[in-house]
Amino acid sequence: METREIFRAFPFLMQAAFYVVAMLAIAVFLYGFWQRIAKYRKGSAAQRFDKLGARILRASRLMTTNATVWKRDSYAGLAHLLIFWGFVVLFIGTTIIAIDHDVLRFFGVHTLKGTFYLWFSLSMDVFGVLFIVGLVMMVVRRGGLRPAQLDYARSDRPGQVVDRSGFTRDDQIFLWLLFLVAVTGFLLEGLRISADRPSFEVWSPVGWAVANLLDAVGLRSSAHSLHAYTWWIHAVMVLGFIGYIPYSKAMHMLVDFANLVFQDDMAAKRLPRVSEEKMKVGAGYAAITDFSWKELLDLDACTKCGRCHVACPANASGGPLSPRDLILDLRTYADASIGRPEWLGQSFGDGANWPGDKVAGISVPGDVIRPETLWACTTCMACVETCPVGIEHVTSIVQMRRHLVEEGEMEDSLQDALANIGDYGNSFGQSERARARWTRELDFQIKDARKEEVEFLWFVGDYASYDPRGQELSRSVARVLHALSVDFGLLYEGEKNAGNDVRRVGEEGLYEMLAEDNIATLEKARFREIITTDPHSYNTIRNEYPEFGGQYSIRHYTALLADWIEEGRVPIARKLNVKATYHDPCYLGRYNDGVAPPRRILEALGVDFHEMARCGKNSFCCGAGGGRIWMDDSGLEERPSEIRIREALEIEGVEVFVVACPKDYAMYTDAVKTSGNEGRIVVKDIIQLVEEALQPTV
Repeated sequence: METREIFRAFPFLMQAAFYVVAMLAIAVFLYGFWQRIAKYRKGSAAQRFDKLGARILRASRLMTTNATVWKRDSYAGLAHLLIFWGFVVLFIGTTIIAIDHDVLRFFGVHTLKGTFYLWFSLSMDVFGVLFIVGLVMMVVRRGGLRPAQLDYARSDRPGQVVDRSGFTRDDQIFLWLLFLVAVTGFLLEGLRISADRPSFEVWSPVGWAVANLLDAVGLRSSAHSLHAYTWWIHAVMVLGFIGYIPYSKAMHMLVDFANLVFQDDMAAKRLPRVSEEKMKVGAGYAAITDFSWKELLDLDACTKCGRCHVACPANASGGPLSPRDLILDLRTYADASIGRPEWLGQSFGDGANWPGDKVAGISVPGDVIRPETLWACTTCMACVETCPVGIEHVTSIVQMRRHLVEEGEMEDSLQDALANIGDYGNSFGQSERARARWTRELDFQIKDARKEEVEFLWFVGDYASYDPRGQELSRSVARVLHALSVDFGLLYEGEKNAGNDVRRVGEEGLYEMLAEDNIATLEKARFREIITTDPHSYNTIRNEYPEFGGQYSIRHYTALLADWIEEGRVPIARKLNVKATYHDPCYLGRYNDGVAPPRRILEALGVDFHEMARCGKNSFCCGAGGGRIWMDDSGLEERPSEIRIREALEIEGVEVFVVACPKDYAMYTDAVKTSGNEGRIVVKDIIQLVEEALQPTV
């Protein structure tokens, strides 16, 4: 009969010893797992159980396809896919063996026999090989290819000793333990086949090949005794791995699925509102227990893959922020203070001012995460978008910023900008009556949507209203809309800063005041749809105003123009013969999927268009978001905007750097000058190209 004996020739005491060791390993696992659960329970509430069935299905799809790991790293994606499915099939196979031997046989049932056993053996061998191939690929990646994201060196604590060798050892133990489990499994199979030589075991092709090799080197006579030793070596490694899971990187195999299940698709796009009760005692996070259970789960979900580390514009420009290191520092502190100490983590030297396991008197933003680290964030969401396990970095950063704002811990320039917005409704500190002064140079009058009905209400935004460069762009937009006979109007002095960056700075009280004032003004206006040239305003009006009672149809102007061009409503008089690249604004492309419309416009205009290496949702930030445009960036090694111009100039012969955001226009025109590239490339908003294309060649 085609089958196998699980405890091949083992005496009763040896079998009993296995079950004792197995129960011990399971007990160690359960204790560690419960410690994790107890830690999450100490976090604050988070409403993540809505549509649970759909959440589970989505997470299952992402996990089984490895879609999030595959994204932008096909090598790691393929290796992880092989490891994932190899592990899953081997785990299922082991579970079948356990059920067959430890449960069903007591009811006179034996499933591992006959044809089923043959196909079972073949499947286990095939997926075991795939498992080993994936592990070898990861060994090569870490030991040979060594991509930048796997370097654990940190720059956010200069001069301080931070020992991260524990992280490296944990990675190595996890990888090599799995590899040795797989290899000893095949060796065990080969020894069993060599000792007994059942002909049907050709259905275990790898085991059969190993048996042939053992016979060739003269070990067949020793196969029986070697099998017993190898069986125990393999079993101890498997059981040791089980016990090790909750205390190591291996825990991500369990935590990551849960983290994807409870992931908020609107994370960063729509920040959590602060309750009235919380506002009374202070907004934001001060203690580690202020973090929600989902955010504590985020900390354990991190696999240290470093994708957020290399995607972060603050880190790339030499700023004191690495999203990966921020998460790992929070995890180290959470484990020490409210959970369980890491077995193999990081340790801090005497000069690091690390709080250790202290809870009383400790403020996480300040004592654990330095204020300058939090203020370095541009809230571009690159970390959230690239994370394969659903970590919501930006939300946690903003929550800690809220506490810093409460404490007045911010740069003077930022404090001045917030004061201007509170007093005047704009960050420039100019009179609200000057908001529409840019319209005076037009040869036509723009309607006041507060006084007469319009089809489109144009929410202009601060930079497009007050910055001289933005004002010229606004006049271009107005001229194009007028030429197309669009019925549009403004709120004039009734418009205030939309509050997107105010909220991401952490000034929640001021944000709510701005949102409520703008909504009150919008409710008095008569319009069908809002359009805006400012992606920052677009994001908060679209995604956050509804929570405050402001539900509107809103589009970025590129989406409107792209549709009109395809409908034949834009009379393009000439094609533009320029070689150009396009920069996706974070709050348009990554936050709101506005990637296609600008490219449709450029194609229709006849632009010789070339993509930069980082584009679309993978675009690199200009450095202005999250209030950074109001802060000092003179200490950076190279500004994000200058890095981006350098990337554009890697395209041979590029002439025009196209943007679709007034802040981008300001940041990149400055960057061209400060990087010494005047005369090599010119920055233009996409509306300027549209206006050029509407003018016939003279």
